[in-house]
Amino acid sequence: MPEINQQNKTIQVCCGPGCLANNSLALYHKLREKLAKINADVTVETLVKKTGCDGLCAKGPVVKILPEDIAYYQVKESDIEEIVEKTILQNKVVERLLPRDAVTGMRIKSPKDNEFYRRQMKIALRNVGVIDPDKLSDYLERDGYTALKKALFSMTPDEIIEEVAQSGLRGRGGAGFPTGRKWKQCAGYQNTPRYVLCNGDEGDPGAFMDRSIMEGDPHSVIEGMTICAYALHSHKGFAYIRDEYDLAVKTMSGALVQAREAGFLGENILGSGFSFDIQIVRGGGAFVCGESTALMSSIEGKVGEPRAKYIRSVERGLWGQPTVLNNVETWANVPVIVNRGGAWFSVIGTPKSTGTKVFSLVGKVKNTGLVEVPMGITLRELIFDIGGGIDGGRKFKAVQTGGPSGGCIPGELLDLPVDFDSLAKAGSIMGSGGIIVMDDRTCMVDVARYYLNFLAEESCGKCVPCREGIKRMLEILNDICKGKGQAGDLELLLEICDTVKEASLCGLGKSAPIPVITTIQYFRDEYLSHIRDKRCPAGVCPELTTFTIDPDTCTGCGLCRKLCPAGAILGERKCVHSINQSQCIKCGNCIDKCQFHAIIAV
Repeated sequence: MPEINQQNKTIQVCCGPGCLANNSLALYHKLREKLAKINADVTVETLVKKTGCDGLCAKGPVVKILPEDIAYYQVKESDIEEIVEKTILQNKVVERLLPRDAVTGMRIKSPKDNEFYRRQMKIALRNVGVIDPDKLSDYLERDGYTALKKALFSMTPDEIIEEVAQSGLRGRGGAGFPTGRKWKQCAGYQNTPRYVLCNGDEGDPGAFMDRSIMEGDPHSVIEGMTICAYALHSHKGFAYIRDEYDLAVKTMSGALVQAREAGFLGENILGSGFSFDIQIVRGGGAFVCGESTALMSSIEGKVGEPRAKYIRSVERGLWGQPTVLNNVETWANVPVIVNRGGAWFSVIGTPKSTGTKVFSLVGKVKNTGLVEVPMGITLRELIFDIGGGIDGGRKFKAVQTGGPSGGCIPGELLDLPVDFDSLAKAGSIMGSGGIIVMDDRTCMVDVARYYLNFLAEESCGKCVPCREGIKRMLEILNDICKGKGQAGDLELLLEICDTVKEASLCGLGKSAPIPVITTIQYFRDEYLSHIRDKRCPAGVCPELTTFTIDPDTCTGCGLCRKLCPAGAILGERKCVHSINQSQCIKCGNCIDKCQFHAIIAV
């Protein structure tokens, strides 16, 4: 039997949440079992690694073989035998497991030739999908904790803060406040103790950037927080992690234990005389706890409610003491900035939005997944080059950036640069990095309603404008979607939006109107169709939709008839079909599955 040449060979199995849901952990164990049987002398622990999210979630599970730089996608347990026999033992490629290029149709062997990866630049995600997050040794092999050593023994606290300020790094949690300025302000207050916090309470629907970093590269977060703590003379930190993120909590907890044992955390770090430790706090299960002051209240053991920000957290934050709070992605950038310099980081991206940004690219796009790109990339490049275009061959309609409080941007703005200022000018926000792509089967009125429903449930109810204003807007949108819209509804919605935006206490309420404002701004005709014509152009709102079959386009393939749960579609094979309107339940299954676009919403 052929021997396994273990020298420099690594098999990486993605065990991020998406791939785990598709049984990747079973692949990992089967690979180890198979290789151990072939050669009892092989060190399976170093040969096969389970990694964090590889990024291309749409095509998981992902298995990569190095140094040959081969990447296999949608791997099944039944494929393991062939991968071992051909690729591991004979250095041959299993062609059928390689992805196809969207343009040429040719199989792509290396991720470097894949458009999804080729256009990315990974800084915050530099180790995610590469290292085993449970092994400190993997992190150390990739220059882990060298930035901490540099900070402790070669830099003063002021020099560290200045380096971060020079980088132009802005908070990646949504607000985009300059990180260096925040640290400098906190250092300027004499009160002690000072606290360093990590916001890992990522609650946006469709967002998984922070969890992927915590699950795939936890030590980068720990190192970034510890560097900041040294710069601020802080000795205590807290990582506030969303309660639903069990894997992130487990991975971060293990990394903290390893960091303490290795001397990178705890008392007298690396013999420097500086002490700092981090404690994990599980989130309160509320979206509003992602807001800075609500998060701090939750850590203190109080109800997670925000407070007015006439006094900033850098002066009086956790337990009334000077506090720096940054999100997971921001912390992951810090070690690289300290190692490579703020000047290096500042030339990436745009002058006012430097560096890269991690996005979760989801929705009606072919290549859903986790991406990191330089600031200033256009929406078109993100969606059509990296994302591969709209799934199912339908037309692009809109993209929402910034989570449930983000704006919906139409097709005519596809060449808009993705940076803090450009998105703000378009009426949207960067947020934490959610990018949700929508096709022509998306009703923009229903989208606004969906997000307001989410925000109404997540509002803490402390302030009247947010608590009552969002509910009232939701009531109006519900009426519009049911065909009960009236003249003047749009004007009333915008009036309430202004009040909620100006008078709400925290960012949840202040940004809640954005989905409504932008959908009215860019898709007013769609609102008018609902109100005036009692029709939903996208065919989503049941009370305002009728589906018909175009006789000139229908081929009689019968697929819609087979998939109709109500048995409302009639017709013989190869003959034009029809819909029995009295039986149709308006589910939209037929229009979504018809390959010939023969079904129309009228």
